[in-house]
Amino acid sequence: MKVRVALVTALLLLSGSSALAAPPPDTTPYYWQVPGAGERALRAAGFDVEHGVDGSVQVVGDRRVADRLTALGYRPSRFDAVYKPVPADRSAQIGVQTYYGGYRTVAEHEKHLTDVAAAYPALTQVYDIGDSWRKTRGLGGHDINAICITKKQAGDCALSPNSAKPRFALIAQIHARELATGELAWRWIDHVTKGYGTDAEVTSILDTTELWVVPIVNPDGVDIVASGGNQPLMQRKNANNTSATCSTPNYGVDLNRNSTFKWGGAGTSRCGETYQGTAAGSEPETRAIEAWFRQLFPDQRGPGDTEPAPVTTRGVMITVHSYGNLIMPPWGWTWNANPNAAQLAALGSKMAAFNGYTVRAEGDTTGTTDDFTYGTLGIASYTFEVGASSGSCGGFFPQYSCVDSLFWPKNKGAFLTAAKAAKAPYAS
Repeated sequence: MKVRVALVTALLLLSGSSALAAPPPDTTPYYWQVPGAGERALRAAGFDVEHGVDGSVQVVGDRRVADRLTALGYRPSRFDAVYKPVPADRSAQIGVQTYYGGYRTVAEHEKHLTDVAAAYPALTQVYDIGDSWRKTRGLGGHDINAICITKKQAGDCALSPNSAKPRFALIAQIHARELATGELAWRWIDHVTKGYGTDAEVTSILDTTELWVVPIVNPDGVDIVASGGNQPLMQRKNANNTSATCSTPNYGVDLNRNSTFKWGGAGTSRCGETYQGTAAGSEPETRAIEAWFRQLFPDQRGPGDTEPAPVTTRGVMITVHSYGNLIMPPWGWTWNANPNAAQLAALGSKMAAFNGYTVRAEGDTTGTTDDFTYGTLGIASYTFEVGASSGSCGGFFPQYSCVDSLFWPKNKGAFLTAAKAAKAPYAS
């Protein structure tokens, strides 16, 4: 018997049987704190880099990513898990398409806009402003939808920069994996439509201002994220897989590096998370959103980088991202201060009084949306980075309950402040 057991054991060893093979690598994604590392160097090396704490940076990935960092001489430490515990999702009982504990799919966001427009015809107008990459290729995909919300008078909600009322624009989920951002847009839409006539502040805003919202700029990317269910895929970019050898969720173009303003200083690797695309405005989502901005706002700033927008400028834009608890005005393309830095910081501080975020420009990104809207059109523009870097309400995939318990209560006042400032954002 002992001889037979020994023989079987030897055969298993020779055959490389999985029963005796080394355990598979840990593919669970984590946030790794990397002290002493520079963001640009890490991005150039192909890492997925995000804001860290105490001035350091974080890299997103599994144990193999940490091993790569160690081999390069860094000392990564595991900071937090990407996936949070997911409570039971009760919304499935009423036929709502959700994932990861309650986050709504693109189809649900599309239905929401249709339902809101039907319920509030005197306040709303929905527009199809362009197509996602997959739709342009006949591969399914989506329309990119925008909603205008105001107490409509003759000429309101027209796609023309010559509007009677000032305008506040909010866009979300340009980076697909930043889940809470689309949900914040959803709550903003509901707050201002349901509040008209009963909430004095909301009523005053809608009587005097047009509010425009694109809840999901990157619908193809959100489809990819949602396909992971309770372990959402970490798709940041759009779905453009042209000539890409990388796999899901690494292919695509970073739409927040693809803007036509100061394009060209971001990632050039197709599999990198900040891949800027083959040319400025190469992606249909970028072209759609920039054309829409030009339809909403006149050019109110001179062409020079140091020319300020005049005090008479109207319009505010917020693009909602995660994470970092930051309010970031331009510039992104340079560390030099923009020519309206003092006024933008002042309005930023008013918004930060509600959410407690830090107001800070960071000049390490090119081809961004807020650089385009400020640099090209002169409107007061900000990136909101929603949420902390760790905990159940931190990172890209916070628990769904955090939207109502934390993110919306903190940011409602900030959004209202931005809307009220749209008539004169640079006035003292």
